[in-house]
Amino acid sequence: MKTYELTYIISSEITSEEAGVMAKEFISFIESKEGIILRSENPVAKTLSYPIKKFGSGYFVVLEFKIEPEKLSELREKLEKEVKILRHVIIIKNPIRIRKERRSARKSLFSTETEPKNITVAEEEIEEKKPVKKVELEDIEKKLDEILGE
Repeated sequence: MKTYELTYIISSEITSEEAGVMAKEFISFIESKEGIILRSENPVAKTLSYPIKKFGSGYFVVLEFKIEPEKLSELREKLEKEVKILRHVIIIKNPIRIRKERRSARKSLFSTETEPKNITVAEEEIEEKKPVKKVELEDIEKKLDEILGE
């Protein structure tokens, strides 16, 4: 058996109680075809982003189930014959594969996090080798005179 997700929109001509009855009819139809209901949601009234068959709103129903692929065609026929269903889609739900986590790039030494930095021995040696040289204001003025004087 494969796992499927059925999403359909029921016309807003009917009441919410009738939409609930229609949703239960589809659940019982799937169960009669030896299907297993995994998740079902009650019909939810929503405004459509664009008109479908001249309707601006409808009841959204989502249903997740398992059924044999051969019996799915009967469900499709029933959905297409039903006049009050504006649109439907059946999606094959594949099992979620757990992927290995990719190696991440080296973290920046200048992170904004409050965690302590992990510095390797080579990085410590580089930091120690950097000479700290203070520049006096007089040296800057002499350099500026040389540059601007030429």
